[in-house]
Amino acid sequence: MENIKKPFSKDILIINDIEAECNRIVAGIKENIIYRMNRRGGVIGISGGIDSSVTMVLASMALGPEKVFAIMLPEKDSSSDSALFAGRLADKFGVKAITEDITAALQGFGCYERRDEAVKRVIPRYDPACHKMKIGIKNTGLHTNLPPLFSVTIVDKSGNEQSQRLPSAEFMQIEAASNFKQRCRMAMLYYHAERLHFAVVGTPNTHEVEQGFFVKFGDGGADIMPIAHLFKTQVYQLAKYLGIPQEIIDRTPTSDTYSAEQTQEEFFYQLPFRQMDLLWYAFKNGYDPEEVGKVMEKSGDEVRKIFSGFERKIKTTEYLRMPPIMN
Repeated sequence: MENIKKPFSKDILIINDIEAECNRIVAGIKENIIYRMNRRGGVIGISGGIDSSVTMVLASMALGPEKVFAIMLPEKDSSSDSALFAGRLADKFGVKAITEDITAALQGFGCYERRDEAVKRVIPRYDPACHKMKIGIKNTGLHTNLPPLFSVTIVDKSGNEQSQRLPSAEFMQIEAASNFKQRCRMAMLYYHAERLHFAVVGTPNTHEVEQGFFVKFGDGGADIMPIAHLFKTQVYQLAKYLGIPQEIIDRTPTSDTYSAEQTQEEFFYQLPFRQMDLLWYAFKNGYDPEEVGKVMEKSGDEVRKIFSGFERKIKTTEYLRMPPIMN
């Protein structure tokens, strides 16, 4: 029987039976961790964000809250809200949670020093004692078929900002130094997983996996990724059903990597999640750009250029998803 594709609409990502979807994910977590991997439970890093929150609750449903060990992994640039929200979440669902501050480990790696060295080459007046910093995409390139251009922004204590486009060498050094954070966190998760004979439960959604918004052997390293098939708006649908605290649902998704506040949209995605989810779904499922454009209030040419940007992200981040090559 021919598989007929549904007409594209803004409702196409609504999960009609959320209970069944949750039950399916829960069954998969239990099957894979207990029976396939022969582990006793799951370790998960929680950040007070929507993805880790939903994943933690699903894992506790699958394994029992006593078999889930949650870890908050702040460092000196982290938002104080992250630990606050994550702690409340763990308390609500009866999951044991501890805090492992990774600041000292990052200082040992020279994370902050290496990052700040690159920032100062671009903005010489930058002083980490007086400024916060972030990097992000200033020229989106969404409708130009051009790759995005990154800039570094410093913010003084009065809120005054100065931005400068990042040359390739400085961008790569800042990114490489910042990636110590995700890799330190994953090392700590595996320490606790190994001492407990637990599995590490990863938290990325489909955009993070497929667009490459993760650090290889950092937050991209895990034994199981239960929500890697879900779009961001679908994660929110599950969050409401599961009773995730409203303060987490309402929180703006951030990278929580740099000292200055920054959304995931301005750092990487370039589109609001409600738009990106639909456009990514259309791209993955071969919908005609003209049809998509009518629904999304964009021209067919704009949609084609956005699709082209998606293709570029897949190609440029493919190595992140590759297993080690063995000759």
